[in-house]
Amino acid sequence: MTFQHETGRYFLNDDTGKLIAEVTFQPIDDGQNYVIDHTYVDPILRGQGIAGKLVKAVVDQARVEGKKIEPLCSFALHEFETKPEYAEMRRQVPTE
Repeated sequence: MTFQHETGRYFLNDDTGKLIAEVTFQPIDDGQNYVIDHTYVDPILRGQGIAGKLVKAVVDQARVEGKKIEPLCSFALHEFETKPEYAEMRRQVPTE
């Protein structure tokens, strides 16, 4: 499965052009890192690991670009908490 990509977004449309899966991410820290703020998978695709593949696409892009990720949406946060291979990609939130 190949996702389409636009700035800040990986997504998949069905044959009619309807959005059926996406992850969105935005630059933070003056563009030095990303925040994943949304994942969506249509019910017809759920249970196939699509959301995980979307998050992985962002992680792979961030790795190539030398950026870290702050996972804000609940699914991305779960992925970062359960996949040890994402540990070094997680942006450490500064504490005051």
